[in-house]
Amino acid sequence: MKKILSFALIILTFALCGCGSEKKDDGKLTIVTSFYPMYLDAINITRGVSDVEVVNLTPPQTGCLHDYQLTPEDMKVLETADILIVNGLGMESFLDKVIETHPNLKIIDASDSPEIVPIMEDGVPNPHVWTSLTYSIQQVKNILRQLSELDPDRADKYRMHALEYVDELTTLRDEMHLSLTMLPNKDIVTFHEAFPYFAAEFNLNIVAVIEREPGTEPTPQELAETIEKINSLPVKVIFTEPQYSPKAAETIARETGAQIFELDPIVTGEAKPENLMDYVDRMLNNLITLTKALQ
Repeated sequence: MKKILSFALIILTFALCGCGSEKKDDGKLTIVTSFYPMYLDAINITRGVSDVEVVNLTPPQTGCLHDYQLTPEDMKVLETADILIVNGLGMESFLDKVIETHPNLKIIDASDSPEIVPIMEDGVPNPHVWTSLTYSIQQVKNILRQLSELDPDRADKYRMHALEYVDELTTLRDEMHLSLTMLPNKDIVTFHEAFPYFAAEFNLNIVAVIEREPGTEPTPQELAETIEKINSLPVKVIFTEPQYSPKAAETIARETGAQIFELDPIVTGEAKPENLMDYVDRMLNNLITLTKALQ
């Protein structure tokens, strides 16, 4: 009899421990975003919706998630998540690990729709689709669709806010098209492979890329080729990015007499709800920069 009672107590103890480790279903929804562009989309869709919290996973200065490794702090954040919003197209190299360790976590892929056609580079999709205004708008729509399926009770509010943000982005896109179409020069030299979608959107021609991968300086041969291409341009300008060192660009500028300007792929920023219009504001700054550089 004592053995039976002891066994029953052990079973009860395990059951209680199991209940304590389960995520509490209190009607609140925690959305985690992989990095800053996804955070901006998510807070615009969910703003003002009660019992919905949006948390950005990676630190403000992370930038593009090239080879990013999850930290213990990141894993703790994911433990609290109901939904993870990712850019997709290989940007989140850690995604397989997340799926393996959190099999019940719902994943929203912002690039998962036939309207977004990846630019392929050496057989691999370039993931920087949010730099295209058209594709950024589509990502908002994709997030809305998938979020509404996962949380239908709040779908009407999500839809209202998403459409308002889409209107803002559409106005921005039209303004940028109107201004950039009139530029006499369309050749640009960029810092890394963040801008092919941006260039395709606005009919710009990327003549050269200084660093294919951030932090990997060009070889002497690549440097010589880039210098030769810049010297052939009627307007010699180089666009660096605020997230990375301009050292290689400065070397090229000294050799060519090119001017250096800053073009922002909008991958870093503080995850604050008041930054709702940060994408719009920084794209407008890019417009001002391009207009000044390419006149």
